[in-house]
Amino acid sequence: MSRRESAVHIAAAGTMEANPPAALGGFTMSLLARRISTSLLLFAACTSLCAQAPYAEPRTSLAFEAAKKTGTPALYAFLASMPKGADLHMHLSGAIYAETFLREAVDQGLCVNPATLSLDVAQKDHDCAKGEIAASFVLKDQHLYDALIDSFSMRGFVPTPGVTGHDQFFATFARFGAAKNPGQWLDEVATRAAAQNEQYLEIMQTPPFAHAAGLGYKLGWPAGATEHISREQLADLRSKLLADGLKEEVLTDINDLQASLNARNTIEHCGGSILMIDPAHPHFAPCSIQIHFLYQILRAFPPEQVFAQTLLGFEVAEAALKANPASPIVVGINFVQPEDDRRAMADYHLQMQMLDYLHSVYPDVKLSLHAGELAPGLVPPDGMSFHIREAIDLGHASRIGHGVDVMYETDPAALLKQMADQHTMVEINLTSNDGILGVKGIDHPLHSYMAAHVPWALSTDDEGVNRSDLTREYVKGAFEQNLTYADLKRSARTALEHSFLAGESLWAKPDDFAHRKAVCGSVTPAPASHLTGACKDFVMANEKALQELELEFRFATFEAEQH
Repeated sequence: MSRRESAVHIAAAGTMEANPPAALGGFTMSLLARRISTSLLLFAACTSLCAQAPYAEPRTSLAFEAAKKTGTPALYAFLASMPKGADLHMHLSGAIYAETFLREAVDQGLCVNPATLSLDVAQKDHDCAKGEIAASFVLKDQHLYDALIDSFSMRGFVPTPGVTGHDQFFATFARFGAAKNPGQWLDEVATRAAAQNEQYLEIMQTPPFAHAAGLGYKLGWPAGATEHISREQLADLRSKLLADGLKEEVLTDINDLQASLNARNTIEHCGGSILMIDPAHPHFAPCSIQIHFLYQILRAFPPEQVFAQTLLGFEVAEAALKANPASPIVVGINFVQPEDDRRAMADYHLQMQMLDYLHSVYPDVKLSLHAGELAPGLVPPDGMSFHIREAIDLGHASRIGHGVDVMYETDPAALLKQMADQHTMVEINLTSNDGILGVKGIDHPLHSYMAAHVPWALSTDDEGVNRSDLTREYVKGAFEQNLTYADLKRSARTALEHSFLAGESLWAKPDDFAHRKAVCGSVTPAPASHLTGACKDFVMANEKALQELELEFRFATFEAEQH
């Protein structure tokens, strides 16, 4: 039974389609209806209170400081309902809590290896391999249950000689990797996001790519192209991969992602003519959370596989965009796996050349790249001198994930100025940077980015593995980085502004949150259903602007409630 089957169901006029459109079509209308219906609940509460807007933000700042002085629990309680816009840096499997994996292991008949504290698939006839036990036995052994939670996450981890937080973090994924239930996972992250007043999740996920990888290995890699490869060579590889049938996996991948969204839709009862409201969080139902995907590329493999998978990712993203320009299911590309991996370090420049070429072929596909997730001592100094700059200049990244080593890059002042001038945004992951790299407090470059006017936003990275959530990232920002309420409000706005949502922004100039476009400049933020005229037409035609106006409405509501 779903944990929300006893929830109250409230009728909402003009809501979701009972059967979502085909994989290439997306959820555009149903998601829009969810957002409008959820906003209606807030509108009634805000109508009279929001008239106090000129005094609301200063009053909220005082309430924030008062909660901060009271301590972490009080500040968490205050920030839990603060509007947070979007989480732009989230790996789906890493966002799932260990308890979920163990529950799924029982449901899926998986096995547990007590020696390695990991999950495994059952053998023939559903028997576990020698030395393994059925996952159901874990529920009878609290000690083993606790050990598995610790094995799948950073809970209780204490570094020991030879085993760092970096080692523990990246080792967790192989330990719970046998569990597969992406639809349930999307429900979990959407439910958690809704409870924290978020609106949009841009989730990194790796769809099937075995066919493409096989073609890459069959074709091989040009001799001598270990550090440099020409565009002509890359163009030849692309042509041969496409001729050999790489595109056959494009629809497979889109269908795979759409099936996950469909499963989430079913779990949350989002279809039909009713909108389900969770009594614990009556303002924000999980169905209201909009989700798009970033196609996740594994960079710690030979270049023939990386290029083939990257080409597939670009093909998938372009197909999704052509099929549904107003709200594509896949909105961009990202490279993942440890940046300090031997292969990832050796091939970094080569991989950026791949992206430079593919960007010239698929210019509408957006990129957010992990870059600068490094710290002194983890790699030689020269390994920290160019990754962020190349991700921007060669990789054409409009967002950077982590960016921790920016001050160790060659001429960091010039790099920061370039990022500010180009509005290249940084996804800041405080808990992750602390646990993996041991970088926190004044050692973190967040204030260097802020001083240089580089746009930034807080995100979670892997909230399940890190035992965190976006509200905890806000709390950590307040205490460890001394961020103010105004800073956190800017973070929420920046997240939506630099999201890969389709269409134009609400704001007249990039990262200027004081001036909206003239078409909506004098309009009081309200649910889309209450707008009229040109502003309504504008936000209904632009997915990003719609979410940004919704965020302004949520801020008005939140701030009006502070005393």
